[in-house]
Amino acid sequence: MTWYKFGKTEVTLRYAAVFAAYFVCSGTAWAQDVTFKSETDDVEVSGRFLSFDGASATMVIDDSLVSFRTEGLICVGEACPDLAEYVPSLKMTGASQMADVLLPALIDVYARDQGWTVHEDVNGFKMTDSASNDVFEVSLFVASPDEAFDTFISHDTDALLSMRELRSTEVEAAYDAGLGRVTLARQARILALDALVPVVSPTSDLRFISLADLTATLAGVSSELDVHLLSQMDGQLQGFEDRFMGPFGLEMAEPDVGHSDRNELTSEIEKGTNGISLLPFGETGNTQPLSLSGPCGLVSDARFLTMKTEDYPLTFPMFLYLPQRTQHPQINHFLDWLRSPSAQLVIRRAGFVDLAAVAIPLANQGDRLANAITNAGPEVPLTELQRMVRLLEPRVRMSSTFRFEPGSTRLDGQSRSNVMQLAQAIHDGRFGGRELLFVGFSDGRGPADANRDLSSARAEAVRRDVERALGGQLPRNVVIGTEAFGEALPMACDDTIWGQQTNRRVELWVKDAD
Repeated sequence: MTWYKFGKTEVTLRYAAVFAAYFVCSGTAWAQDVTFKSETDDVEVSGRFLSFDGASATMVIDDSLVSFRTEGLICVGEACPDLAEYVPSLKMTGASQMADVLLPALIDVYARDQGWTVHEDVNGFKMTDSASNDVFEVSLFVASPDEAFDTFISHDTDALLSMRELRSTEVEAAYDAGLGRVTLARQARILALDALVPVVSPTSDLRFISLADLTATLAGVSSELDVHLLSQMDGQLQGFEDRFMGPFGLEMAEPDVGHSDRNELTSEIEKGTNGISLLPFGETGNTQPLSLSGPCGLVSDARFLTMKTEDYPLTFPMFLYLPQRTQHPQINHFLDWLRSPSAQLVIRRAGFVDLAAVAIPLANQGDRLANAITNAGPEVPLTELQRMVRLLEPRVRMSSTFRFEPGSTRLDGQSRSNVMQLAQAIHDGRFGGRELLFVGFSDGRGPADANRDLSSARAEAVRRDVERALGGQLPRNVVIGTEAFGEALPMACDDTIWGQQTNRRVELWVKDAD
């Protein structure tokens, strides 16, 4: 990023090479929406006005974002904003579960927490502070995943609401459009968690399905059941295809029965049809949810805790993507509030899984310990299991779990959000007087000693990320340590790729400091 100064005016460019195209001397006019220029006409900036953060304006010029200080500049053109009376606004576009359900509930409580009055109209929500006459506007628009993304990279929305993580090609397209690195933790914010659940008729005898059979069924390879899906794939189904089918060269086949909306789909399955579908966790209705089974005998069900810890593999974060630019302080305040305890309560009441960490005592994890004993290989001796139990018994597991992108040491999107959430909680004093232990686990492939070393390295990586998020300043009354047990506590079967990814994790265990 390069800075150019013109008297009292500072202009920020993303690409220095296009300086001459963006800034011209007096006497030259561009056929754009508005023009900012100095009183002496030695600087002109023309383009489509987007936002103002109280000191700098952001505009679209030749399909790229440009931010610059407005001090000493005047605006010319019918579309010029009144910066002295500028109303901060946030336009968000994307998934209906977020735009129609979650965010309206969050906005209502946010306004109440601030003591503001909120009015809803066709254009969105207008919040007003009667004491200061400050105004903040939020607009919400529902769009398909592809339509919402196109709107995002064309700078026609301020935030993208997505039920899946952006694909690498989309991340590159966003960067090329001048939106910056939208995968950074502050740009790719996770509001909540949801999950997909395979369901059948309540009269069906089917109770379990393997992920391999489920993907084969959805790919149209083989099945005795009719596949019922939405006629147009939403973000969660696209995310399922990306994560569980794409790596094997599979694609979602045309459903045997397509439905225009999810209520119609759910109703059809409830009637007793010989069908199978994937439904969001909170919308399974009276269908029969299926457990995910593995060849080794481990079973995974969609429950509040298994989704919160991501131990249930079909858990999907609900992303809010932002461009990498300075936001108005009021927008930042709202975005930061979305991580607050008050917001987490709203998320739970709306039927989604919140991001607040909850304690899970070892005594409540009998199934996990039984699985550890049952599935322990010859390289995991009883003494190692006993050491693990002795270390963990005086602690409680927090639901914040850290996993990694496939084939990478980089944390996945949910885990990067967990790092930010945990760092904020530590900063706010919620772990004062506690000892935090990051415990690494691995899959069972390869020698046990090597797996233990690898899981230890991952635990250390998470510790460093959390300390880095705290600015390198750990509170004196908080102690952080690491431990590793390699393959000793599997959550899923190692003979599947998704099982290996589930087992490669770092858990957070906490106790009072000695």
